[in-house]
Amino acid sequence: MKIIYLIIGIISLAIGAIGIVIPVLPTTPFLLLSAYCFANSSKRMNEWFINSKIYKKHLESFVQNRSMTLKTKVSILAFASIMLAFPLFFSKNIYIKLLIVFVYIYKYYYFIFKIKTIKEEPNLD
Repeated sequence: MKIIYLIIGIISLAIGAIGIVIPVLPTTPFLLLSAYCFANSSKRMNEWFINSKIYKKHLESFVQNRSMTLKTKVSILAFASIMLAFPLFFSKNIYIKLLIVFVYIYKYYYFIFKIKTIKEEPNLD
C-alpha cells in the first residue's frame, strides 16, 4: 500500500507543480494530496516534501494555521465548482442533484467560515 501512496503522491506533486504555472489548474489540493500520500508512504519522502520550497510557499500556512490566501481559496472553489457542475447538469436523478447541491453549500460554507483568509506575502525571491 505504501508504494501506491508514493505513486499517487508523486503524480499529484507533478500536477500541483504544473498548477503553479497554469492558473486554471489549482495547486493547493494536489499538494495537499501529495502531503497526505507522502506522510503515509515514506518518512524520508515526507521529510523531503515538508522541507521543500513548494511546500513552504503553498501549504505551510494552511497546515499550521488553517489559513489560505484569497487567491488560493478562489482557485480551489472555482475548480471544484466546475467539476461538480458536470454531474449536477447531466444527472437525471434528483437525489444525486440534491447531494451535489448540498456539497456545494457545505464547500462554500467551509471555505468562507472555517478557513481563515490571509494576505498574500510579497515574493522576496
